[in-house]
Amino acid sequence: MDKEQFTQQVLAAEQTLYRVAKSMLMNEADCEDAVQDAVIAAYTHLERLQNPAYFKTWLIRILINGCKKRLRQAKRTCALEEWMPLEQNTVLSDLEVQMAVEGLPPKIRLTVVLYYVEGYSVQEIGTMLKIPTGTVKSRLSKARKLSLKEAMTTPITDADYT
Repeated sequence: MDKEQFTQQVLAAEQTLYRVAKSMLMNEADCEDAVQDAVIAAYTHLERLQNPAYFKTWLIRILINGCKKRLRQAKRTCALEEWMPLEQNTVLSDLEVQMAVEGLPPKIRLTVVLYYVEGYSVQEIGTMLKIPTGTVKSRLSKARKLSLKEAMTTPITDADYT
């Protein structure tokens, strides 16, 4: 893969990378830094890419690992407005959905974003997160079973969904 192809592939994956980083880090500056670091790492280690057809998946995996590293280094939270700025015409149900997703444990939230927002299949998510497809399905099922009211009023921990 040459520089031009690399650039095109990164630009095509830009929005996905940002949303994945946002779902994990939830801080604008950290998301931008994580995406930038992932792109640099991918370019630096481009020779490790075994199949160019899986470039986007490979790049997302690099990003997820980078986000996990950042989370280990420092626990951070942000306001809902930083995660998804509200427009003046936003209806309350959109806010409720945003809060419900924000309230999910990180593992569940990432799976939900990859599946519902990015459109990845259960198998692709399993490969990216290095978990069995049954675990992906279980996380999605548990996320669907939560009502908006429960997600916003009941604190949920990672221990509930491991």
